[in-house]
Amino acid sequence: MIPAVRSELLKFFTTRMWWGMAIAVFVSAAAFSVLFGFVVNNPQAAGGPGGGQIIGDDAQVANTVYTAGISVGYLLLMTIGILAIGGEFRHKTISATLLATPNRVRAMLAKVAALVVIGALYGLISLAGSVSVGTVVLGVIDRPAFPSSEVVRSLALSLLVLALWALIGLGIGILIPNQVAALFIGVAVAWIVEPLLGLLLGIWDFSRENIAPYLPTSATNATLNAISQSADEVRLDWWGGALVLLAYAVVLAGLGIWRVARSDIS
Repeated sequence: MIPAVRSELLKFFTTRMWWGMAIAVFVSAAAFSVLFGFVVNNPQAAGGPGGGQIIGDDAQVANTVYTAGISVGYLLLMTIGILAIGGEFRHKTISATLLATPNRVRAMLAKVAALVVIGALYGLISLAGSVSVGTVVLGVIDRPAFPSSEVVRSLALSLLVLALWALIGLGIGILIPNQVAALFIGVAVAWIVEPLLGLLLGIWDFSRENIAPYLPTSATNATLNAISQSADEVRLDWWGGALVLLAYAVVLAGLGIWRVARSDIS
């Protein structure tokens, strides 16, 4: 298992993509910290959450500033997850991978382990950008940088969030073997379809309380305990959001591993 995981990590870190992604994660985390700091400080002028009213305490404000870049980070990690297997199908290297590790389940679990490591690494890079800039931003807007231990918990959970989104991407990449189609569908659903669906579900009380909180993005926001988008938003506890996101990752990655284990590979 260890050689298989090492092989998967080498496949990723011996390409130029990893440091390009690292720069994007760092810059986006820092930039969104500044942007959300401005929104929190000027909610009316910036069209901030709650129609000009900050819906959240000091801990949630700090969480929002520090984890604002996660909205870009999880999209990049989902892309990495898709490419981790999509590139194998596209370039026909999946056969060599499975010949090197004949146990298909072990080969796929090695990818899972490698993606968890990669997700945690990019989470640390994201925090390096957001916390270094965010502490300055919070000081400028006269907000405490670390008002409670909840902030530290949210920062730690952001590493888990990115790792789980990478596994979601892995599942998408296996279930949709065409790499281009997988990328298009994954990005479209995560950034366009799901937010619009969340707004639509928020219209009715039943769907707002029983469906919308269980969408992946809503579960991500609940895990990180950021400020609410509206006074009517129904949100899971942080641990509930983490479990929902974990369920998405386990189901999608599990179905993908099952498919690889049972399908003919050529």
